[in-house]
Amino acid sequence: MARTSRDIKTKPIPARRRPAKSAAEKLASRRRPPAGETPYHHGDLHDALLAAAERVLERDGLAGLTLRAVAREAGVSHAAPTHHFGDLTGLLSELAAIGFRRFNAAMIAARNSETHPLLKGLANAKAYVGYAQAHPGMYGLMFRTERLDMSRPSLHEAATASFEGLASAVGAGRNEQLTGEELTLDQAAAISRAWSLVHGFTTLLLDGRLRDILRRLPEGTKVDHLLDAMLRSTVPRPVGMN
Repeated sequence: MARTSRDIKTKPIPARRRPAKSAAEKLASRRRPPAGETPYHHGDLHDALLAAAERVLERDGLAGLTLRAVAREAGVSHAAPTHHFGDLTGLLSELAAIGFRRFNAAMIAARNSETHPLLKGLANAKAYVGYAQAHPGMYGLMFRTERLDMSRPSLHEAATASFEGLASAVGAGRNEQLTGEELTLDQAAAISRAWSLVHGFTTLLLDGRLRDILRRLPEGTKVDHLLDAMLRSTVPRPVGMN
């Protein structure tokens, strides 16, 4: 007797099983950043964190620059800055090293744009103030020694190069070769005088303390004019130069 389709019992088709993840796939899934966080290659994250730290610094000031704020700005886990820099002092020190390198590069370029030694010195001072105006947060951090680890190689090297550039600029105006390593008292006084002059002006400018002086000057007089007049009043003018 022929069997009908009702009489034929069919076995259910088992659901396909996904192949088990390999150890490498499991590790990759654990490393995948949560939603909303930006993935980086390991070597890029160090620089990305420093770039994020600079943005936070210039926007929120040094008081707002924390490891968590940097992690949020970069879109990575809160542990990432600690992994790369150890602590906040480490992060600030590496950031200050970047500031000193850019600072020094700006002054070198300014000195190289002039040929006369005295004009090189003036250009150096203007570049000093110009960098601080463009990057007030970074400039302020560079001179907050109590927040930095000056023994870190990158920061020590960058800060030393910046000082030697200043010494070289002062030496050029004196027709001397100054490296900053061994100085006479007179040479040290010349460097300190030049540094105090430009650093003091910069500090007053960034703190808004020069506004009262500027408002008393003829209309159209700007900070650059005041700086130039101040610098030229402290050095003898070369013959035939206004």
